[in-house]
Amino acid sequence: MRGLVIGGSGFIGSHLVDRLLKQGIAVRVYDRTPERFRPSPAAVDFRRGDFADTATLAEALVDVDVVYHFLSTSVPSTSNLDPVADIQGNLIGTVRLLELMRNAEVRRLVYLSSGGTIYGPPETNPVSESHPERPISSYGVVKSAIEKYILMESHLHGLSPMILRPSNPYGSRQGHGGVQGVIGTFLSRIAHDEPIQIWGDGSVVRDFIHVSDLAELCAQCGKSNLTGIFNAGSGEGESIRRVLEIIAEVTGRQVIPTFRPGRGFDVPRVVLDISAIRSRLDWQPKISLERGIEDTWHWIREQAK
Repeated sequence: MRGLVIGGSGFIGSHLVDRLLKQGIAVRVYDRTPERFRPSPAAVDFRRGDFADTATLAEALVDVDVVYHFLSTSVPSTSNLDPVADIQGNLIGTVRLLELMRNAEVRRLVYLSSGGTIYGPPETNPVSESHPERPISSYGVVKSAIEKYILMESHLHGLSPMILRPSNPYGSRQGHGGVQGVIGTFLSRIAHDEPIQIWGDGSVVRDFIHVSDLAELCAQCGKSNLTGIFNAGSGEGESIRRVLEIIAEVTGRQVIPTFRPGRGFDVPRVVLDISAIRSRLDWQPKISLERGIEDTWHWIREQAK
């Protein structure tokens, strides 16, 4: 079996690569750059290319059994600044990918959508997959549109898709520049003795999933015949204030944040209902938030050295 991981040099993609290699699966990575935090594993067939480079992407699809599409050119906090670029980079790029997969007769796709943005302000918590989609960021709107194009490809041309809507992944190898990944950003700033800022009053509640739990789920999805749309989270929610309390306990540092005005695209509370995926696959998240933050802190301290 050979898997192509588009965005395999990134945070989640690199952890998936590790899982696939351990399972004896031949791995090909398609990305613009090699991995940032370590040398690419020697067993990986790395193909450098832009998502818009149709010819190079088509070559990467040759002799592939399953595609893991993890690439995104935007994040929720920046997507509204240039929705046209978000559409061009992500929606148009994915529609082009679906056509290339059809031509290459690659029919299995695992796609990472978004459980944190696609639903918008939830009517109920936890949020199930049947909840109405009312995204309030371009990121969520584009993710929703991509899902529908994937389902259309499935209906018209026999694509076998697995669409996962992850919550808020965190862990080692996540960039901590402040645009995405609140846990990694907080820990990095503490490691460098820099101030911490919180948008709003810290009451925002999020569902955090450790990257190794998410990578394991993605690997299982690639090997299974299961199709559809499924949430992927911890099934539990914690406020940003509580995250800071855990960080203070783990690091042994006093954490005194600066509070800034809330942002309009921040949904107050999102906790995902993960009962559907747990009932269909032999998977459930194993790493607690406390242990995950501790592991992430150790990695960030090593990076700081």
